Amino acid sequence: MEQSSEKMADILSDEIRDEDFELLDESEKDSEFVAVKGKTYFQDAWSRFRRNWLAMISLAFLFVMIVFAIVVPILSPYTYDGMDFAQINALPNASHWLGTDRFGRDIFVRIMYGARISLSVGFAAAALNLVIGVAYGVFCGYVGGKTDLILMRLVDIIYSVPILLYVILAMLIFGSNIFSMMIAIGISSWVGMARLVRGQILFLKEQEYAQAAFIMGASRARIMFKHLIVNCLGPIIVNTTLIVPSAIFTEAFLAFVGIGISLPQASWGTMANDARSLLQTQPLQMLWPVLAISLTMLSLNFIGDGLSEALDPKKR
Repeated sequence: MEQSSEKMADILSDEIRDEDFELLDESEKDSEFVAVKGKTYFQDAWSRFRRNWLAMISLAFLFVMIVFAIVVPILSPYTYDGMDFAQINALPNASHWLGTDRFGRDIFVRIMYGARISLSVGFAAAALNLVIGVAYGVFCGYVGGKTDLILMRLVDIIYSVPILLYVILAMLIFGSNIFSMMIAIGISSWVGMARLVRGQILFLKEQEYAQAAFIMGASRARIMFKHLIVNCLGPIIVNTTLIVPSAIFTEAFLAFVGIGISLPQASWGTMANDARSLLQTQPLQMLWPVLAISLTMLSLNFIGDGLSEALDPKKR
């Protein structure tokens, strides 16, 4: 058998010579090579997010709202608290695009100034929710044991206190201003994120890659930041996005009932409260702040839904 295989190899080597082969032209090389450019996790998520037209329209609307909130109060000849008693309750016109209120103040400028306050409160609450909630949840979920039990009972206590008490306490300490609203809403909003992250970490730390990293001698900090937090970024980003409309609505509601920033500062809630007494005679003055709140919250919710679909690999 061995001799026959050796003879066959000799015969094939005699039949196959170098002149039987020709070098391919450079243009013909890799002619059948098909490859797809690799994408990172966030590149793939962005490509999926762009296909959601509702989320993209909402993102464009939010961007325009932020730009207008920054630029309009600076460039407009009117101020948010400037009164003109010759233009009281004016309808929309060339000078005042959305009309004026009962004190002759330009409603468009006040809406944009109110956007500063409402969006600032929303993004500040989301930032506090992201920093405190993620750090607290990761620590509780990874350490576990009695430490986790004690810290989560503290979360339950914070969650059981109504937000109105936090607002009143913050105003007693810091006064009726935007900073006290940020602190009050931020303190009461991070507990949900802590619970979410803790549940994710309890599940992920038992996975094989986390156990392998621990066996190979990786430090706790490396395991938490390199392996655990990275793998629960999707729920964290989505939850942070959805906190913003919730905080905006909370601030608007508290301002509407008279517990919020002090006058004459304008927020969407205070503007709706001012227009309440003129609802039958001047309904447009109630329409503009309510429309601003509704469209902003709707756009943020659409963005959150788009991110949820883009960042969740199970929905591909």
